[in-house]
Amino acid sequence: MQINLKVFRYQPQSGHKPHFDTYVMEVDPNDRVLDVLEQVRADSDPNLAYRRSCAHGVCGSDAMRINGRNALACKILVKDLNSSDITVEPILGLPVLADLIVDMEPFFAHFRSVMPYFVNDDPIPADGKERLQSPQQRERFDDTTKCILCAACTTSCPSFWSNGSYVGPAAIVNAHRFIYDSRDNAASPRLEVLNDQMGVWRCRTAFNCTEACPRDIEITKAIAEVKQAIQTGKLE
Repeated sequence: MQINLKVFRYQPQSGHKPHFDTYVMEVDPNDRVLDVLEQVRADSDPNLAYRRSCAHGVCGSDAMRINGRNALACKILVKDLNSSDITVEPILGLPVLADLIVDMEPFFAHFRSVMPYFVNDDPIPADGKERLQSPQQRERFDDTTKCILCAACTTSCPSFWSNGSYVGPAAIVNAHRFIYDSRDNAASPRLEVLNDQMGVWRCRTAFNCTEACPRDIEITKAIAEVKQAIQTGKLE
């Protein structure tokens, strides 16, 4: 099938202002958007810049806006867009470094702020084995362990667009993953971080984050649970 691919372009060293380039291409309907971008770089413009790694929806590196919605380019098939006109842009709310590549450091700074790691200074179990938990305890936070840090949720959030200081959905999801881990001992300091003005209370429950997540994490639900934990002082 023939498509019209419209791609955001910005090469700071060129001196040119941001603009869109359009490519008229023949593609297979089963091609992924990532395949289409690879074709552009191979056949038309080797300078087209974008991130990619695993190309199987695991690394999260190729998050971008495709026809106005955040998605992983490696997971979206051309035929599923139901249009021969395809527009590809960088995700919003983060500085553009080149073409479809954004500066992820502000995103990861928010991620680091919620202590996204296991904290437990208790003595190692006497039998020398790992700290155990029941299947039910593991299930409590199973959903939020699926985050791949693609930033699709955070950069689809209107609150983040309006104020980049907002910690964002991805950081809250990763805090949730440890807050509800029965083996972790740092729920209180994480909740204190998220109780800040730029923490969970900036969330306006727009559901954009949940809709954008390529791993189908119930992000809005996780944020609501963190809010409730702050208000009640209980992890239920």
